[in-house]
Amino acid sequence: MKIYHNPRCSKSRQTLALIEEAGIKPEVIEYLKTPPTTEELDSILKKLKMEPGELMRKGEAIYRELKLAERELTRDEAIAIMVEHPKLIERPIVIQGRKAILGRPPENVKTLL
Repeated sequence: MKIYHNPRCSKSRQTLALIEEAGIKPEVIEYLKTPPTTEELDSILKKLKMEPGELMRKGEAIYRELKLAERELTRDEAIAIMVEHPKLIERPIVIQGRKAILGRPPENVKTLL
C-alpha cells in the first residue's frame, strides 16, 4: 500500500492514521518533496477513474496564477502542470494494487483495508 501524503494536511494525517490503526505500514510518499512522474500520475488517475481536473486543487494560489480556470487543457497538459506544481494534486491518495482512492473523507480508505 502507498499513500501520497502531505503531513501538513489534516485529512492526509487522518487517512494515514486509519491505515496504521489497521496494522498496515504503507509506503509513505511525501509528494510535495517527491512528486510523481508524468507516467505515475497518469497511472494514478486511471486507478482513481478520474480525469486530471477532478484531482486538481482549484483553491491553490498557483491555480489562479496560472489562470487554469480560463484554459482548456488536454489531459497531457493538465498532468504535466500537476507534476510541475504538485501542490495542485489533491491529497491524500492511497493505492493498493490496481485500486486507488482519494482520502476525502479519510474513511474512504476503509474500502482498501
